[in-house]
Amino acid sequence: MKALVYTAPNEVTYRDEPEPARAADEVLIGIDAVGICGSDMHAYHGHDPRRAPPLILGHELIGRILDGPGAGRRVTVNPLITCGLCEFCRQGRDNLCSNRSMIGMTRAGGFAERMTTAARSVIDIPQDMSARAAALTEPAATALHAIDRATRALARPLPECRALVLGGGAIGLLSALLLARYGVRHVTVAEINALRRRSVADETSAHVYDPATDAAPADGSMDLVIDAVGAKATRAAALAAVKAGGVVLHVGLQDWASEIDMRKLTLAEITLIGTYTYSTADLRATALALHEGAFGDLGWVEERPLAEGAAAFRDLHQGRCAAAKIVLRP
Repeated sequence: MKALVYTAPNEVTYRDEPEPARAADEVLIGIDAVGICGSDMHAYHGHDPRRAPPLILGHELIGRILDGPGAGRRVTVNPLITCGLCEFCRQGRDNLCSNRSMIGMTRAGGFAERMTTAARSVIDIPQDMSARAAALTEPAATALHAIDRATRALARPLPECRALVLGGGAIGLLSALLLARYGVRHVTVAEINALRRRSVADETSAHVYDPATDAAPADGSMDLVIDAVGAKATRAAALAAVKAGGVVLHVGLQDWASEIDMRKLTLAEITLIGTYTYSTADLRATALALHEGAFGDLGWVEERPLAEGAAAFRDLHQGRCAAAKIVLRP
């Protein structure tokens, strides 16, 4: 079969790969579409030691079960393969599973014509759901899970809050769209790439600015700040922007570690929430929300053939792409 393989830092190669062999507790899926995630780019840049080449990346996918339980059904998957037995799995917080593995990291992912995964990781979707929408389930579930965590921590109802989203990539844009869906009237998005700024401005009602040149929101003016980048600079910006008693959601993982303003965090009683992926319940809820149009028409998503995946990675690396999400079609 054909696959797009991460072969070295800053290199992915479209080539023939062996057919995946299905184990008894797995399904074989024919891939219809798969999105390029920020974590795939992190691996592409050689910054993720957990993803060692050669490796088929890709975990934001939609496909049809070719062999195994449910053969013939169109599905997406939870890329986290969890044990179902640990305390977190039993609590329904399977994203924190103590024994999890992940497609596109510890095993071959979805940048291929076919792949296998655990049968218990399959997520049912409406059978008439578009491939574009279904491929957005994973990143959209990340936004949904994060905002749900923030909602439980905010002092006032979410629609009353002023929100700042740092980063206009897929997670940032999906977060801005979902905040608007939830009734938040004052949303601001910071994005350094001019092409993406225009895309965010076109697709949302948010105020969009360039943090490199434009004036940032006044310090201490935001009830909720979502850091969808996770860099040293954005962590500092998030702590500066949030008001006393507010919430900072840390979603992005660009930098492994950095200093933050612990004095403000303490004296202003800021709630800092780390949020990682989603639960299986979040994925199911998100698939339905996407199908019902909760995130808009998704016209900002760009589709390309898997065979042109190397060019897509280069375009994203060099900032030449306005789309917050590129979906590859085998």
